[in-house]
Amino acid sequence: MRAFRGATALLARIDRGLAAVVGGASVLVLPVSLLLFLQWPLREWIQAYSREANDVAQVLFALYVAVAVTAATRRGVHLTADAFAHRYSAALRRRLAQAAALAIELPFALFVLWAARPIVVQSARELEAFPETFNPGYFLLKAAVGLLALAVAFQALLTAFRPEDEAAG
Repeated sequence: MRAFRGATALLARIDRGLAAVVGGASVLVLPVSLLLFLQWPLREWIQAYSREANDVAQVLFALYVAVAVTAATRRGVHLTADAFAHRYSAALRRRLAQAAALAIELPFALFVLWAARPIVVQSARELEAFPETFNPGYFLLKAAVGLLALAVAFQALLTAFRPEDEAAG
């Protein structure tokens, strides 16, 4: 029983952590939009800094998208194949979601982490810059792949093992 409470507490911490990451990343859409909007005036009127604005926007967009998949899953608003599933009972849909989380989402996320690890580690170790502008921060684009995979893996664990009463709420 103690192990069950420990696992439940760990899932609750993972859930709170993911909620914080998703909440933090949700505000990134505003600076991304602003930076993309400013590129034209910077290029045409000021004739400077448009490439820098683009580089920063790319990093912020990569981080935003890395978390967006998990945010959609948490809210239940991602695209789904619902042609038949809407006819199923809530309990069956929950069991299907649990099975998919364990059989598809978690293994895929772990594969992405494993496959991307050498590229991400090397890029971060070198603090890789953008290839065209040599501005710092390109390694953050690659690190976003790891963030995406980690967030998906943690959400898959939550989907698979969250107690039924918590999953409904």
